[in-house]
Parts: sequence; structure tokens; C-alpha cells
Amino acid sequence: MSREESEDTRKYKVVVNHEEQYSIWFAERENPLGWKDVGKSGTKQECLEHIKEIWTDMRPLSLRRKMDSASA
Repeated sequence: MSREESEDTRKYKVVVNHEEQYSIWFAERENPLGWKDVGKSGTKQECLEHIKEIWTDMRPLSLRRKMDSASA
């Protein structure tokens, strides 16, 4: 971890888009267009750990659906 990251005391939140892709955003800022809160906030590291736990399939939702329908 770099010195800059270890000194980052800002609060972040986890956001998700319509393709079920996750990211972090500054907690005090309005979400970017097309992204919504998932209910997790905290330090940058806490938010990134949360994403690591819940985002187990990196493929966009539309691709997962297309692949599932092709194999059915």
C-alpha cells in the first residue's frame, strides 16, 4: 500500500450499474449517472474488499444472459 493510500481518510461507497459491474465512489458525491448505491460504505480498502467478496463473475450481465441462453 502506498503512503497516499494509507493516508486516505475519505469515506467511499460501493456503487453498481445496470450490468452489475461494481465500483467505488466518494460517499459525499452524487452517484454517477446510471449507478446506484449497494448499501456499503467505509474506507477505500473496506469498499474494495466488499467488491472482491460479492463480484465473483466479472462478465457484464448482458453477456452472462447471452451465454446462458446459448447453452440452453
